[in-house]
Amino acid sequence: MILLISVQQADMNSPVDDRFGRSTWFLRVNSDTLDWQALENPGSNNRGGAGVAAAQFAVDQKVEAVISGDFGPNAAAALQTAGIQMIQFPSGGLTGNAVVQLFRQGALAAK
Repeated sequence: MILLISVQQADMNSPVDDRFGRSTWFLRVNSDTLDWQALENPGSNNRGGAGVAAAQFAVDQKVEAVISGDFGPNAAAALQTAGIQMIQFPSGGLTGNAVVQLFRQGALAAK
């Protein structure tokens, strides 16, 4: 499955970012092969509509699920319309790599 994870830095060992729309970076990860790439969130500095811009970016990246700490209502509506799963990670200082491992173990539930 192709995942998009909100993180603070461009690295798998980066702490996750609780904010989907305002996250500076995303990790695009293939959960089967563990191939990944860091992508800058093009909407993170928008004055308004950052969540919708991030959701459109997820659509453009052809991801199947987005993993973040929180989704605003507009982002959630856009992701739902696009058929992209929203998964929330638990709080507690996780890294992108740890989130992928939790996902692979089935320990994260869709919102």
